[in-house]
Amino acid sequence: MPETIYRALFAGLLGRRDAKLRTGRTRRKKQRRGVPTLNKIKNMTLIHRRPVEVNDRRSPGHWEGDLIIGRGQGSAIGTLVERTTRYVHLIHLPGGWKAPQVRNALITPTAHIPPQMKRTLTWDQGRELTLHEDIEALTGFRIYFCDPHSPWQRGTNENMNGLLRQYFPKGTDLSVHTAQDLRAVARQLNHRPRIVLGDKTPAEAMQECLTGPLTR
Repeated sequence: MPETIYRALFAGLLGRRDAKLRTGRTRRKKQRRGVPTLNKIKNMTLIHRRPVEVNDRRSPGHWEGDLIIGRGQGSAIGTLVERTTRYVHLIHLPGGWKAPQVRNALITPTAHIPPQMKRTLTWDQGRELTLHEDIEALTGFRIYFCDPHSPWQRGTNENMNGLLRQYFPKGTDLSVHTAQDLRAVARQLNHRPRIVLGDKTPAEAMQECLTGPLTR
């Protein structure tokens, strides 16, 4: 029944019969279910096995990661957001965003993060994290993967990506931005007061996590 309703919504049968999809089709392409994919990441640990303590945000050191993609999928910027403080790191990817480049790019920016602040990293099932076992060994993060097509499972990162699009609009070439540019943007965001943090900045919240419990 839910699938029938969903299909009806796509076809425009619930009030907008003539509406079309962005692709110009009025029928939703049927999903192939249960078919294995050659692109499946090996040895994934899914989010359902992630420690329950991550969910309430009281325990710092749990991050969410993603890529924002540039024009023609030819460039990308990596994003890491800490769930408790909303502190963001932006990852420069001048060599592209295939798995080896992403692995290498994640090492240096996270090297200075104290071990107690590198507990988990949650990512979607993008092929850029095929080498997740290497990343775990080299960074100290324990990596968990979201279910397919479930961006709400890393909602902190999705919200941050929305803010980042103010600086890096969709459909633009992201390769023109230098590592210094990314640091400047991250600095602005980390020093912007956030209502969710009680008007503290992510930088202030992160400092409190490093020197004592974050309490209000």
